[in-house]
Amino acid sequence: MTDTMMAAGFVSALLDYTVARGADRAALLAEIGLGEDDLADQDNRVPVASYQSLIGAGIAATGDTALLLRHTLETRLETMSVVGQIVHTSSSLAHSIEQLNRYLRLMAENLAFADRDRFELVRERGEVWIVDHLPVEGPDYISIEASFARFISEFRRSFEGINFELAMEVTYAPPPHVGEYPELFRIPVTFEAKRNALRIDPVWATTESAFEPGNEYVFGVFTRHADTMLAELAQSDSIRSRIEAQILPDLHKGALSMDKSARALGMSRQTLYRRLKDEGVTFAEIHDQLRERMARDYLTARKVSVNETAYLLGFSEASSFVRAFKRWTGKSPTAYRDAT
Repeated sequence: MTDTMMAAGFVSALLDYTVARGADRAALLAEIGLGEDDLADQDNRVPVASYQSLIGAGIAATGDTALLLRHTLETRLETMSVVGQIVHTSSSLAHSIEQLNRYLRLMAENLAFADRDRFELVRERGEVWIVDHLPVEGPDYISIEASFARFISEFRRSFEGINFELAMEVTYAPPPHVGEYPELFRIPVTFEAKRNALRIDPVWATTESAFEPGNEYVFGVFTRHADTMLAELAQSDSIRSRIEAQILPDLHKGALSMDKSARALGMSRQTLYRRLKDEGVTFAEIHDQLRERMARDYLTARKVSVNETAYLLGFSEASSFVRAFKRWTGKSPTAYRDAT
């Protein structure tokens, strides 16, 4: 199975952060299936599944469900990825969001969409919002937490004492660590809203908020490096990983359309069928195996019940999920969770 990949810099940074809070480094590496060599270069590509496993293992080791949120607020993006260097040398907020959308796949292949930008700067009724179009279900709320925490933390450090964040609305329910939101986010948060969006001071959408000038040269250096990496990624890109990234947000819907995936990937159904045949896999197999991988992740994290896992994976009945899980692993979901 071809894994969806991401930059090793994010895994390395979270690993260091978790170890600094008392977790055992060797145990964490064993848990996520990576070695020190895999993390030696921030541009190395490692499985997204390893990062997700690290989040779960880190929370278990520290007892802190806000671990990723704290890590995001206390670290600098430019130390993990060239994308951080690019957004910091951009000319404005709008320009930095444009670059972020352009280079998201360098950070993690599951962060970018094939058919639209993930982040959008929206002006409405005199307010300005950064909208994150990533759909989330269940424990995936931490992706939105980290998304907005990253915007906030970068602006807090780069423009100390200047207002940026004003309010936040999110589609998820209050998380276990909601009591720490006032201290960490420092803004009003509306839960179970219709979208995931961060309201910011409107000045950041004007020409008055241009970033520090004189960065054109270094911006060009970083973007040329990033463009080379994107080209290399495209050459080694499997159609399987692209399909996984495209269908993951819709996994809870159950039946997925190969025609829709083909359109989202900018190709005909016949071309997609031929590309899959070249890789020796079918659309149905990708869907089934992605369900299996996500089922293992959900159950290992112990944040959702078996019934909730069935829903998140698009099974209409829990009994159907149980049968599928036994086919995948030889165990019932409950037995698997209890053994991990």
